[in-house]
Amino acid sequence: MLDYTKEELLSLIERTPEKFNEWKIDKDDVDLSEVDFSNMTLREIDFTDVDLNSSSFADCDLSLVNFTNTDLTSTDFTRANVEECDFTDSLLTGADCSYAQMTYCNFTGADMAGCILSEANLTSSDLSGAENLPSARFDEDTVWPDDDLMPPDFDSVCSDDLSALKDEEEAGPVNDGEY
Repeated sequence: MLDYTKEELLSLIERTPEKFNEWKIDKDDVDLSEVDFSNMTLREIDFTDVDLNSSSFADCDLSLVNFTNTDLTSTDFTRANVEECDFTDSLLTGADCSYAQMTYCNFTGADMAGCILSEANLTSSDLSGAENLPSARFDEDTVWPDDDLMPPDFDSVCSDDLSALKDEEEAGPVNDGEY
């Protein structure tokens, strides 16, 4: 089969996703890292095992996209509408999902350490088997799914993370040995 450049693959994904899915079947290492998918509508794309490290899906409309075992490290999903997508065993370390609508998605086995979920809507998504969810960054405006779709003992109450640490006020004048 043909080998494509990243630009050609992007065009194939946008125009004829079924041809991309067919092409990808016998490929081991598909590298789409740092590709800008921003503002696209993507449906039924199979990104299983694809390297999407540092790519951008900002402002995208994604539905039924398969991200199983995909490297999504530092990927941008800000303001994306992500519906019924599969993130099973994916790596979401440092991914930015701020303001995203991520509904009815499966995050079983997904590593979410450092994933930014500020003001994300995760309604009806299955996070019960997500890994490192307590290490994700979220705020009081993050919308979580029902408790049965959350990991046991997960505390969704927002608390300040390390980035919110502030210098302590000095208690009084410093005694430098002079009187």
